Amino acid sequence: MRFCLTVAFTLMAGAALAQQTADAVQPEGATTGAALPASERIAAAQAAKDAGQPVTAASYMVAAANPLAVQAGVDILAEGGTAADALVAVQTVLGLVEPQSSGLGGGAFLVWYDAETKTLTTLDGRETAPLAATPQLFLKEDGEPMGFFDAVVGGRSVGTPGTPALLQEVHTRWGALAWPGLFDAAIDLANGGFVVSPRLAGLVERDAERLSSYGETAAYFLPGGTPVAVGDVLVNAPYAQTLRAMAVGGADAIYTGQIAADIEDTVQRRTDNPGDLSQVDLSIYQVKERPPVCATYRAHDVCGMGPPSSGALTVGQILGMLDGYDLAALGPDNAESWRLIGDASRLAFADRGRYMADSDFVPMPTAGLVDTAYLAERAKALSGETALSETQPGTPAFDHSLNWADDQSIELPSTSHISVVDSFGNVASMTTTIENAFGSRLMVHGFLLNNELTDFSFRSHRDGVPIANALAPGKRPRSSMSPTIVMKDGAPVLAIGSPGGSRIIGYTAKSIIAHLDWGMDVQQAVSLPHAVNRFGTFDVEEGTSAADLAPALEAMGFEVNVRGLNSGLHAIAIGDDLQGGADPRREGIALGD
Repeated sequence: MRFCLTVAFTLMAGAALAQQTADAVQPEGATTGAALPASERIAAAQAAKDAGQPVTAASYMVAAANPLAVQAGVDILAEGGTAADALVAVQTVLGLVEPQSSGLGGGAFLVWYDAETKTLTTLDGRETAPLAATPQLFLKEDGEPMGFFDAVVGGRSVGTPGTPALLQEVHTRWGALAWPGLFDAAIDLANGGFVVSPRLAGLVERDAERLSSYGETAAYFLPGGTPVAVGDVLVNAPYAQTLRAMAVGGADAIYTGQIAADIEDTVQRRTDNPGDLSQVDLSIYQVKERPPVCATYRAHDVCGMGPPSSGALTVGQILGMLDGYDLAALGPDNAESWRLIGDASRLAFADRGRYMADSDFVPMPTAGLVDTAYLAERAKALSGETALSETQPGTPAFDHSLNWADDQSIELPSTSHISVVDSFGNVASMTTTIENAFGSRLMVHGFLLNNELTDFSFRSHRDGVPIANALAPGKRPRSSMSPTIVMKDGAPVLAIGSPGGSRIIGYTAKSIIAHLDWGMDVQQAVSLPHAVNRFGTFDVEEGTSAADLAPALEAMGFEVNVRGLNSGLHAIAIGDDLQGGADPRREGIALGD
């Protein structure tokens, strides 16, 4: 359902969004541990971000990609909820107001610091390949890989969603408030309608042709054949019904019963590009607890999600190789800093492409990849003055002799990141996704289904040698999501992460360097212009000071591409108070008590 409002300018839509944020989640004039009304606090948080200043708080904070979602999480924390409770509220609102990025039809990785036990753990809510899927899923009849969007759009690319199960697991372990009430904000917004943001409207317009492929999707995003516009109000009654079912029945409401049956029917029969996902796959899905992967950097432990994510390993490798170089003395405006960062990233990505995948299915040298001696040896390659002519995978300590071929997979930017600190001292860093913007473009019961299977290598072998990230039944595709908690002397000092496809790794590593080496506060660190090198070409952010580095980087031997780099970093620094930063390239804010 769509109601057209009188809208002329993006700024007017932004003001409407800010006001709706306050009205939707609490009455005007109410406070959440602060003197200012909600609308004024949200406006102040936005103004701080625009001014490049962090938001401060005393006890609790949420940083995420949409003010409506952030306020929903802050309200939960104000009621005495934990970071686990807040994650449920934030994610369910994000799935409504930025459905192109994450939601119940996708998956997520969580890094969690438990204040009571003073320990870190991670929960893997990554999607799984259907039991009926084969390694040839994305190959054409001639044996060559399909085009990316030929594989994405439709049921072929859909894996078993993990986000609903992850939310329930998080709440079961660490929640304090009653489960049903955590859905109230999202249900109210879905029924009452929410203001379409500039980002959502722009993405719908750009993807209109693909979104028009399937009836429920087209009816919602292209009512009457016209893309929703900035300032329109969208109502999503089916999503509200789905959330009510989850509030009563838990995650089983998604994985069993009518919703599960309709997911299977949509994937297998309501598309000209059918897939294999079945009710059996849904019913057997499990969240997995895994140990964090940590790397030492500047007397800190940088900890994140291990396999099937490549995030913590690759971020850890980059930082580990740079630990012996004095980036603080070089500074952020020196091309030499970025030469070191860029080539360390290239070396790490070479290892990523060779070794990293779901370690439940393939042997992986996880410990060897972040071993300090191994990284110190790899770092010797950075000692010159020019770009490396080529980068090859290293030979980390391996507990077996299996040889892997280099990966061939495509991972395009989308996704969302949530950082939360609660008044009890718990810290959550969660990156959540449906993979490509709008996922498979299939919509069921008000939410989009992922296209996560395209994160597998389209090929299973290269020159007869198996690829670690090849598709297999029940396997979880490799990811670049890098939810991170940085520790100092056993206590958390930073929660951070970003969307952005495989550039997530570079965005996250850069921001950690900016904070720890260059003394930037969290807002300055996430706002710092991007320069990212994964496979040889240096992507530098257009219209920023990073673009000014292009001639110097080219003189060092790099190929440079000046382009837009749309991250979505959300960070909270933890010290005597809390300081939050939200990426100016997106619509999110940081907000606390």
